[in-house]
Amino acid sequence: MASPRLETFCCPNRDAASQLLLAFQPQVFCGVCLGSASAGLALSALQLLPKRGQGARKVPKAAASSSSTILLLISACDMLGALGVIFRSTVWLGFPDFVANISVVNGTDVWPAAFCVGSAMWIQLLYSAGFWWLFCYAVDSYLVVRRSAGMSTIVLYHMMTWGLAILLCVEGIAMLYYPSVSSCENGLEHAIPHYVTTYVPLVLVLVANPVLFSRTVTAVASLLKGRQGIYTENERRLGTEIKVRFFKIMLVVVICWSSNIINEGLLFYLEMQPDINGSPLKHVRNAALITWIIMGVLNPMQGFLFTLAFYGWTGWKLDLRWRKSEIPWESMSTSTAAENAYGLPSGNSVNFPDSKQTTAEPNHQADETLSMLSEGNLGSDERPPRNSPVYQGW
Repeated sequence: MASPRLETFCCPNRDAASQLLLAFQPQVFCGVCLGSASAGLALSALQLLPKRGQGARKVPKAAASSSSTILLLISACDMLGALGVIFRSTVWLGFPDFVANISVVNGTDVWPAAFCVGSAMWIQLLYSAGFWWLFCYAVDSYLVVRRSAGMSTIVLYHMMTWGLAILLCVEGIAMLYYPSVSSCENGLEHAIPHYVTTYVPLVLVLVANPVLFSRTVTAVASLLKGRQGIYTENERRLGTEIKVRFFKIMLVVVICWSSNIINEGLLFYLEMQPDINGSPLKHVRNAALITWIIMGVLNPMQGFLFTLAFYGWTGWKLDLRWRKSEIPWESMSTSTAAENAYGLPSGNSVNFPDSKQTTAEPNHQADETLSMLSEGNLGSDERPPRNSPVYQGW
């Protein structure tokens, strides 16, 4: 799981609330984290691998849009974060004597502390990067509808995501462990910046993404209503698909991380009490420990849940045969202008006509753009007719 408490576990003078968590069934908690992270990593890989019978279509490399690339990067960050949880939990369970020396500052054996700090930074950095990529996905979805996004923007997203993730992680760690690991948690001036830098990406996603998604849905509705002056069942279904897709993404974030926010609130409340072991605080302590276990289950499962939100359930039947120039995990669509394809957030492709066709068929481009924002995974019986304006997205 991902929590700023992981870094405070490395401090020999950790606060009472962190000590409460560390002393609560560490073997059981690490086992829960190990099982959840292993299951999440395996299921995420299963979701992304190509499957038999999906009818994957060969498309040009240009068909991979910035948004579809972002979806894969979000999954990659979550999978690597889960791998860090697996590594940390395995060492914690398999080498208890090594872990026992983590917070013992003897000046000779620095490897336990290095493992503690390094593994905690690994987990925090990858999950923070995943949040920044999720924010970029919301921005890119809005820009796609506004015809302002393209593959060139992915470079800017990389710079912003990795730059901010590394900057905040290093700054928070430096403030926490300044001037050394032995003096961390020595006052709020050490702890508060670390907690702030850890939760800034999560708060940004919880606050900004719903606003951006809402604006995207509004813009999509305007395009749907303004294409031909009518609002048919096909347009209504397409708009609903986009709303559901965005709702599922935010639902995964809330499910996986609301326990973190509740847990930190309870722990900060305990830290403000003169004696956290007092009987009046029994229910607060129990609630903090329960949410701590829930975090260990839900945080590593985020990657798998995101793949369900992005692509739906892709099945069990793997097809590991090599296919050149193919993106098997995306639902790509065929086109009569495949050499000029552009992919949108759903992972489908939209094909821009040449300059002459663009002026003659403005509504056709809008139809393709809107259709590509949907998931593109309805059954064949639910697809619009061939003469429908939205057929181009299938």
